[in-house]
Amino acid sequence: MKVLILSCNTGEGHNVAGKGMKEALEKEGHEAIMLDYMKLSSDRTSKVVGGAYINIAKYTPHFFYFLYKVALKISSDKRKSPVYYANSLMAKHLKKYLEENKFDIILMPHLFPAETITYMNKKKMLNEKTIAISTDYTCIPFWEETQCDAYIIPHERMMDEYIQRGIPKEKLYPLGIPVRQDFYVKEEMRKAKKKLNLNTDKPMYLIMSGSMGFGKIQLFTIELNKQCKNGEQVVVICGNNKRLKNLLEKEFRNKSNVSIVGYTDKISLYMDAADVIYTKPGGLTSTEVIVKNRPLVHTNPIPGCESKNMEFFMEKGMALHSKKITDQIQQGKILLNNNEIKNNMLENQRKNAKPSAAKDIIKLMNNLINQKDN
Repeated sequence: MKVLILSCNTGEGHNVAGKGMKEALEKEGHEAIMLDYMKLSSDRTSKVVGGAYINIAKYTPHFFYFLYKVALKISSDKRKSPVYYANSLMAKHLKKYLEENKFDIILMPHLFPAETITYMNKKKMLNEKTIAISTDYTCIPFWEETQCDAYIIPHERMMDEYIQRGIPKEKLYPLGIPVRQDFYVKEEMRKAKKKLNLNTDKPMYLIMSGSMGFGKIQLFTIELNKQCKNGEQVVVICGNNKRLKNLLEKEFRNKSNVSIVGYTDKISLYMDAADVIYTKPGGLTSTEVIVKNRPLVHTNPIPGCESKNMEFFMEKGMALHSKKITDQIQQGKILLNNNEIKNNMLENQRKNAKPSAAKDIIKLMNNLINQKDN
């Protein structure tokens, strides 16, 4: 099976889901090519689109939420949105690429290429089977105006929401969000701490801000460190936010218990080493945490789909959250010290996590291709 995975550079979660599928496919002997499909137009197009999205979400979250609410209001399966028409401009570039490179199926962990695929289907420019993957625990605006052969959603609880928005039930598959292969491997906590040069005898709080370095991480870390009276360790992962990393390194240069980490490929190991994880409720990162089965406190979300992610995780008892930083910190301390609350959360995570997501999606892909051949 030869698979094309199309993502878009608007936050790393979509890309990580795509990479997770690529790794799983290659592990089973399939061929998988992954592209930032905007680059089929030009590197500049990718940079402009990705940069605009990230800057709005990062620096003007209230405006981002306003746009999200507007999108929800105009989103409909009865008409096409400006997002659809904007992405239809990519059709000629994708058509050219597909003429030069043959694939059995196209996988899309992002809305934008699904919009392009929909346009191409309408214009009879496409022969391949298509699967969309939702990386949030809600139906984001405009999915209902796309036309793919199948839609992978994170959980059964989202079925009614997608159906009410206009996506046919028979196209919905609640198989979960795929993560990268290393998240399926669990290192014993003490060994993980040792590999990361952390104190194996002291608890470790892990703070994650997402690939964009979003949130009031500096204030959060200062407040958390004040509460560390018994040598507890604090590790902060800043993502691609170099400014945040520099600020934190200056702030905590004399604090041996605080470690500041920039972009890293050892997230899986840091999660294994963590006694408690603080992270904003991105769909992908939150999924990684429950696959790892670690105590989780959600920090404040980017308003919009992350708010829905947070609500779902709280509803299922898989995470704690409070609006105030001080309360979030106290929730982490509760998870550290109260085994009953912690173990109940971990059990809820095990009930709702879908660690076989990538394998199940591959089975579905094979079925769709066989239907096409028959």
